[in-house]
Amino acid sequence: MAAITKQTALENAKCIIIKVGSAVLTDENGLSFPVLESLVEQIAHLHKMGKKVCLVSSGAVAAGKKTLGTSYKIEGLAGKQGAAAIGQGKLMHEYEVLFQKHGILCAQILLTRDDLRSRERFLNAKNTFQQLLQWNVVPIVNENDTVVIHELKFGDNDALASLLCNIVEADLSVNLTSTKGVLAKNPLKYPNEQIEIMEQIENIQDLNLDELCGGKTSVGTGGMYSKLLSARRSAQLGVATFIIPGKEPNIILRALQGEKIGTWICPTDDPVSRRKYWLAYQSDAQGILTIDEGAYLALSEKGKSLLPAGITHVEGNFGAGSIVAVVYQNQKIAVGLSNYSASELRKIKGLSRLEVAAALGNAHYPEVIHRDNLLLHAAI
Repeated sequence: MAAITKQTALENAKCIIIKVGSAVLTDENGLSFPVLESLVEQIAHLHKMGKKVCLVSSGAVAAGKKTLGTSYKIEGLAGKQGAAAIGQGKLMHEYEVLFQKHGILCAQILLTRDDLRSRERFLNAKNTFQQLLQWNVVPIVNENDTVVIHELKFGDNDALASLLCNIVEADLSVNLTSTKGVLAKNPLKYPNEQIEIMEQIENIQDLNLDELCGGKTSVGTGGMYSKLLSARRSAQLGVATFIIPGKEPNIILRALQGEKIGTWICPTDDPVSRRKYWLAYQSDAQGILTIDEGAYLALSEKGKSLLPAGITHVEGNFGAGSIVAVVYQNQKIAVGLSNYSASELRKIKGLSRLEVAAALGNAHYPEVIHRDNLLLHAAI
């Protein structure tokens, strides 16, 4: 089947995720109202075109800090969460006022990863989003910074946007950034070169993100690394990502009209199921299974399940039903749902089916990870 062209994808996109970060939304004075106003005007125009839009917006902490002023010390996690609690209401108020000028309602949705970890809660969130979009309401989504703990964080709003592609069944993800697009080389390694922006990335799976971006930022959030990692996830779902400079005037409308700007990241021609996507990314891997060459070939070339015989090493302490990473030659090649706990796997790794039965009794699974619960080339 021929790949869908960029222009066709732009024209046919019915549901769009727009993610905007603090670097775009704020300036030295806090929230940048001209940027907010321009963003809302563009979304209103998309609504007139019949597009559904879900907005993933940062800016709550910055708005809270501005409101608190210099009289208050904002230190540590509690300080950040307190600033977010103050700023989230201010941010939403500005959005409400601006959207009302265009006769559009907006809704606030604050999420933690725990809200999507349960399949039942995930489906409930999906139904809520679908109802809002059916009403032509703009959902404005942010991580619930006020209550979230490290283990339940999405990591950044780029990751949240990629998970929302699954929830709202988006056709396109637009990531507004403070740069012109994705640079073809890491500028830290080539400081004296004039580096071009990549106009299009055909196969993001082939990109070495560590080489291109230098890995994650020191705090593990934001930056081009997280944007490309999230774009890699969205591509697996069959959703293209457009990374464009968010502060330029009418940038979203110009990009959708085909102007040469930013970086277009193509989706895969063979998307994974929405269930596998949810399974792989709804929580972080709780352990690591190292496999031998035979198991690697069975998974990657033959589409088989992972059996105990192919496992050479088990890392971590996890229970049955946990998400685990699968590693071959120090490379993470997949994530999946383990039928066994770590302690059980240490007893049966490398064993044949008959040997497993002898070790655990007859009440056992033939597969450690069934192929239906395994995602190859997971972006983790």
